[in-house]
This record gives sequence, structure tokens and C-alpha cells, in this order.
Amino acid sequence: MTAEQEIATLLTGTFGVEPVEVRPEASLRELGMDSLALEELRVLLEERLRIDLEDVQLTTRETVGQLATVVGEKTAA
Repeated sequence: MTAEQEIATLLTGTFGVEPVEVRPEASLRELGMDSLALEELRVLLEERLRIDLEDVQLTTRETVGQLATVVGEKTAA
């Protein structure tokens, strides 16, 4: 599964985001993610993909695409 697919799966399955709303240009704020939800998403991604995102600052300004790029870089390392 790609980083984009993992993120989409978590956003829809865990956070109740409608699949049609999960687009690369959608900001995490648009998807209803607050700081607590972002932290939970970070931890879930770390566990599922066995990566370390400690150094990644997730804010609601980031887009799904930006997050997928960072996660993709971490999984490729």
C-alpha cells in the first residue's frame, strides 16, 4: 500500500472523513483534523508503517499530499 493509500485508509476508517474529501490538495484542517487528531494520526502511521515521524511537525495547514510526501520519504529510507 502506498503512503497516500495508508493515509486515506486512516482518515476514512479512523477519523470518519468521507473518501471523496481525501484529495492531495485538501488541507488537514478542511478534513476536520485538530491537533489531537493529528497526533493520533502520526502515531497510527508510525505503528502501521514502522517509521519514525517524531521530527515531523504536523499542522492543520498541511495537505494530504504534503503528508503523503513526507511519509513516502520516511518509508523509502
